[in-house]
Amino acid sequence: MVSTNRIIRISERIRRELSEILLIESNDPRLRGVTVTEAEVDKDLAYADIYVCAIEGMQRSKEILAGLEHAHGYLRSELAHRMDLRVFPKLRFHWDATLEHADEIERLLGTIKKSDVKFMGTRQKNRVVKKEK
Repeated sequence: MVSTNRIIRISERIRRELSEILLIESNDPRLRGVTVTEAEVDKDLAYADIYVCAIEGMQRSKEILAGLEHAHGYLRSELAHRMDLRVFPKLRFHWDATLEHADEIERLLGTIKKSDVKFMGTRQKNRVVKKEK
């Protein structure tokens, strides 16, 4: 078993190194603009779950995940060369929809704010009408 602190350090290092590989060394056009948002290594160091996103959002998710799966062997090999681990975890790629969820929440909050402004305006008009009577 590996300590929790070590797992956190390994996960963060995988995230940093993989981000650098994708930014500098990757020639696959499917992987342009990809951001590695999180890497989580399990307790046995058998698997690393890699979460990615892109500015374009969900519309490119299948293309990006296919590109990452295609480059899986190269990425794992390159990471293993950069990190001093006896056995390197297998990579599993996942789409991180956090940005899309944040945009949706922002849109909903904006709608609520507009509704509140309209409601408050209506209440103010009703008060003025009642005072004039």
